[in-house]
Amino acid sequence: MRIETARLILRSPRLEDVPALFAFLGDPAAMAYTHVDGSLRACRHRIAVHEYRRRHDGHAPWTIATKPDGRLIGWGGLYVDPFEPGWGVEVGYFFHPDAWGRGFASELVRACLDHADRVLDLPELRAFAHPANAGSRRVLAKAGFAQQRYIPEMNRFLFSRRRPD
Repeated sequence: MRIETARLILRSPRLEDVPALFAFLGDPAAMAYTHVDGSLRACRHRIAVHEYRRRHDGHAPWTIATKPDGRLIGWGGLYVDPFEPGWGVEVGYFFHPDAWGRGFASELVRACLDHADRVLDLPELRAFAHPANAGSRRVLAKAGFAQQRYIPEMNRFLFSRRRPD
């Protein structure tokens, strides 16, 4: 599956994508507000587990590339987190620092909402944001997510968004 937005290409990850994804998914500074993959192998495992879930759930994070050069800048989308299950379908996104502040997260989230509403017919989506990650909280609020509560054991705010009627 491949989705295109105005500036992005969203597609299933490939094995050859892992080194480019690990460049930020394994970077403690880039991933300061979330999980950091400790090795290339751990990154490959995380992506493989999510791909297994794609076959089961019909959705998992996409590799995010820019148009027209195809440069990999992120990983994210709709998923049921196999490592912290029980929260339902989430929207999540992780970007290389070079892509921060350019509206790519908002563009991805809009594509996720469209896909969730029109293709998957999902009644509700959830998302998490670290208290110090003001940019992510702003992206979610602009997309129509409402902050529900703070989850102390995760050190994250839980956000949710119901499908419009």
